[in-house]
Parts: sequence; structure tokens; C-alpha cells
Amino acid sequence: MPWDTLWAGWRSEYVSAPDDPDGCLFCRLPGGSDQETLIVGRGAESFITLNRYPYTTGHVMIAPYRHAAHPTELTANEQTDIWHLLDLAWRAIDETMHPDGYNMGANLGRVAGAGVPGHFHLHLVPRWSGDANFMTTIGGTRVVPEDLAITWQRIHDSLSR
Repeated sequence: MPWDTLWAGWRSEYVSAPDDPDGCLFCRLPGGSDQETLIVGRGAESFITLNRYPYTTGHVMIAPYRHAAHPTELTANEQTDIWHLLDLAWRAIDETMHPDGYNMGANLGRVAGAGVPGHFHLHLVPRWSGDANFMTTIGGTRVVPEDLAITWQRIHDSLSR
């Protein structure tokens, strides 16, 4: 069958891109304003930020403040805080967006799809029935129906309550 394998050629450029010449994105983000850096929530050891290149509306990432490449390098306090913020983000997205499900995970290493391979972070991607379509595979384009500033406000406000 011709659809046994779907081609996503745009992905090879992303996976093989050089490391960020300005240093680590997740180390820089907490130093800026939350609205500009899309940080929607902060904990003692980690923070929640919107993905600037989301798979779906509400796609967030949870990262420790400290630069650590692998989950085994995290302290017990960092691990606890990351899971606590994951829970808070999940609840805020449920409350504001009512998704039908979620993808959650981590991409460890560039070959696994990590855009920032040197700084561990979790992805939480809300999903809705019918949200995946041909656009990503055929057109190399994702359809995200809400502006990031609006998504930031919705999740930030929910987390602030």
C-alpha cells in the first residue's frame, strides 16, 4: 500500500540542525519576562513554557532551571518539582482547553528529535479527536488555530489561580 510509510522530509533538517549558537535555550528563558519567553508557570526547581513551534495548541514543556542533559542527572528535588509542574500544567490545560487526550514524553538526544539535546525537558501535548491531518506530512506545515499570546494568557491565568 502506498500509505504504509508516511514521508516527513522536513524533519531531517530539524534533527540535523546545529546546536544553538547563543547557548542553551532553557538556560536563557528563565532570565527574560514570562510573557516574552512564553513561561506560563514557575516552580522552585523548574518552569513550564509554551513550545514556540507547537504540535498543537497548548503544547508545553517543563524544564529544570539547572542545565542537565539526562533525567538521571536531576536531583530528587528537581525530579519532584518537574512532576509537580507537569501535574499543574495538565490540570490548567484540561481546565482551559478540554482536550480529548495527551501525548507526553521526552526526546533524549538529537537523533531522538531533541531540539535542545543538552537540557532535559518534558513535552505535554494536548490532543483532540481529528487534530492530526495531512498538512504536517504533505505540506511540512502544522495547523495551530490559536495565537501563542492567547494560549499563554489562558494557561498562565489558570496556573495563577
